[in-house]
Amino acid sequence: MAHEMHNMRLLGHDKLQGFPNVGEGMAIQQAHDGRRVMWLAHEGAKDFTGVDVTNPSAPKTVVQADLQYEGQRSNSLAIVGDILYVAHQMARKGMPGAGLDLYNVADPLNPRHISTFDVTGEGSQGVHCLWCVDGEFVHMASSLPGMSPRSPRDAQFYVIVDVRDPAKPLQAGQYWFPGTMEGDAEPAPVVHEPNMGYGVHNTNVYPRRPDRAYCGFKDGGVSILDISDMGHIREISRVDYNPPIPAPGFTHTALPLFDRNLMIVTDETVLEHAEDWPKLAWVMDISDETNPTTLSTLPLPPVEEFRYRPGRYGAHNLHENQPVPTSFVSEELIFGSYFSGGMRVHDISNPFQPKEAAWFIPEIEEDPGIKPFYGDHAADGMNINDVYVDENRIVYAVDRARGGLYTLELTI
Repeated sequence: MAHEMHNMRLLGHDKLQGFPNVGEGMAIQQAHDGRRVMWLAHEGAKDFTGVDVTNPSAPKTVVQADLQYEGQRSNSLAIVGDILYVAHQMARKGMPGAGLDLYNVADPLNPRHISTFDVTGEGSQGVHCLWCVDGEFVHMASSLPGMSPRSPRDAQFYVIVDVRDPAKPLQAGQYWFPGTMEGDAEPAPVVHEPNMGYGVHNTNVYPRRPDRAYCGFKDGGVSILDISDMGHIREISRVDYNPPIPAPGFTHTALPLFDRNLMIVTDETVLEHAEDWPKLAWVMDISDETNPTTLSTLPLPPVEEFRYRPGRYGAHNLHENQPVPTSFVSEELIFGSYFSGGMRVHDISNPFQPKEAAWFIPEIEEDPGIKPFYGDHAADGMNINDVYVDENRIVYAVDRARGGLYTLELTI
């Protein structure tokens, strides 16, 4: 089957030297020698990869880092200047290697480890997802050793790390969904079946509102938090639509659009063949941040058209308008990853009636060039896991298991 696309043009493709499974970490560095390097986090097998995308039509892997521990995965990263921030999560709680690692990548071909914010210990599985756009604070979904969640599903919560001294990262704050820890005054939240828990996923903080965090709390919906006092974080509002939306909930990403007082919220589909449909991207009005109001959802092709494709079908990640020089920022075009539904672009100039503007679904190749580590992933199909758009509107999409990196041009 050929590539499926509308208002997109494929520029280039890199299979990442046979390690093509990319997580949800994508960031572009403008190197001192003029090169542009796309840094990618992996689901496993490798730690992170640097791809030279100076010419988007000819992306080329230039460096790959090995994982340092058995059972470790990176999944998420960010870059500010010459500092690369990498999340490390372990296969089981208590395993060594869990934490946040900082690297100096002034020479992209020779990443140099600076420090570790180590969260190894009893009950800790490490860091799943992180956010850093200012080089001052890392906001992340993490476990900490010694905590006592009422449910093992709630062990990863919101942790803030001060990285102003990269050699000495320090904890600056923490927040978990009320009622999820032993000793909380609040009652334990209702357990849904299937149970994804009330742990946090994305924790986005923007310089335009450095006192606010926009967070997805899986089965707990989306929250806006006041982090003006990082030692005493408080909830401003929360929208939880699970139920009536069927379990598992898995609220994932919240993208504020400040000029328009809107917020885009995604749920992650986590079951194969759309068994947890619908998993949507929501448009919300946050002109009153104490009372977010749902306006619409981003339209998708009928589930019947994708249910029987290999893998998952539904919403996942967004291009998050990172406020950095190498990122495209738009409050009308929303770029998202939808697994077997590919990378899709929506026009929300009318927030009550969003429209699909473009999409790209890669073909399944006969010989994907996957290393033996992955076995036979033919059954996994092509599942776009994340998307990043640079300041020139070049689109970068990555596959979860077998496709690697695709570079694309939006033709509208």
